[in-house]
Amino acid sequence: MERIIIQDEGTVRTVTLNRPEKRNAMDALMLDELAAAFEQPGPDERVAVIRAKGPAFCAGLDLRERGASGPAAGASPIEKVLHRIEHYPLPVVAVVQGDAIAGGNELALHCDFVVASRAARFGMSLAQIGLAPTWFLAKKLLEVAGPVATREILLLGDPVPAERMHALGVITRVASAEQLDAEAQAIIDRLAANAPLSLRAMKALLVREMAFRDAIPHADVDALVDAARASQDAREGMAARLEKRQPNFRGR
Repeated sequence: MERIIIQDEGTVRTVTLNRPEKRNAMDALMLDELAAAFEQPGPDERVAVIRAKGPAFCAGLDLRERGASGPAAGASPIEKVLHRIEHYPLPVVAVVQGDAIAGGNELALHCDFVVASRAARFGMSLAQIGLAPTWFLAKKLLEVAGPVATREILLLGDPVPAERMHALGVITRVASAEQLDAEAQAIIDRLAANAPLSLRAMKALLVREMAFRDAIPHADVDALVDAARASQDAREGMAARLEKRQPNFRGR
């Protein structure tokens, strides 16, 4: 079964996560397919949309696959996909019908617009399983959520309801499950009707003006993140999450 479904209809490209039986957890194959979907816009495209099949939007990276391959230092495997979405030359709209957790949260927030159901929750549960976000992932949270909300999301690690995310200014719109598609479609239609050269110029401007954070020295922070990802606590945390039990962290 295809991990994602791509539909090009006139000015709108829709990319649908299609692994509902795994809560749309992203394995290596899905990441490759997502990266390919955002490699280049179509000739008539003005807007891209990310949706998901099933009750969950995305549960993040597939922990079973990650646990089998062992911890890795350096860039997270999701970063290539998120970089492409963030730098996509046209607006990207995420339609979030259910939980967007860890990498799923980052996937949504790297889009230009997030329209979520009131039933959805957002979160970065990495601290609860012994991991830490890379510099690239954390700077996006700071960009869209600000330092206060980012501390709540990262350090506590608990899911945040969509209505609170909207009140914090992190997501664009929130709607009932019944009105979600109509709310999203209104934004998609408005974007598709706007001048395409203006959309491209504004998207490039917004991305470039936030790029300064990449130049901040952060090798020491990367070393701390890599140490957490390679720790015994990380292995224990991921095993506990898969086994649906409380982890026993020992600080090593």
